[in-house]
Amino acid sequence: MQPCKTDLARDALQAHRAPLAMRQRRLLILCDGQRDLAQLTAMIGPEAPAMVIQLIQAGYLVSMAPAEPAPPAAVVPAAPPSAAAPTTTPAPATERRRSMVAARIYLIGILELQRHPQAAVLLRTLQQARNDEQVVAALRGALDALPGMTSPGYCERVRQRLFEVLPETRLAELEQAGVIPG
Repeated sequence: MQPCKTDLARDALQAHRAPLAMRQRRLLILCDGQRDLAQLTAMIGPEAPAMVIQLIQAGYLVSMAPAEPAPPAAVVPAAPPSAAAPTTTPAPATERRRSMVAARIYLIGILELQRHPQAAVLLRTLQQARNDEQVVAALRGALDALPGMTSPGYCERVRQRLFEVLPETRLAELEQAGVIPG
């Protein structure tokens, strides 16, 4: 299944006042009809499939491909009966979410929502970045410019989410550059 935003979702993301939790907003930003459920689960975490179903039922998402059968998904959670498996699973999921790719995709989604000419330039710069140093430079440029394109509260929420997904080493680089108050 490749979920895609509806007009209701686009309106909700632009209004910033929709009755959506932050994790639901993040998922909506990532649902572009290009990513399948497995990719979204890798970026958001194991709760992504349930959130996708909730957002489809609420009218925020539509499925671009036939839904996968539910029985295999129901068998997977029932299969690991040991207590050791759940304790080891959350740590890798958290680590997996901290990545340059997740940070890049998140900020690309944010920049796509902005109706500012500078956002389009920053978006292209971020899309064309080919290595981690270029991505960090593009992230820094976007974070510096974002306060001029949106409200301070929204800008701060974007910063916080970006800092949640950036790898620790890259986070330290942005702190040294003064993007993050030390």
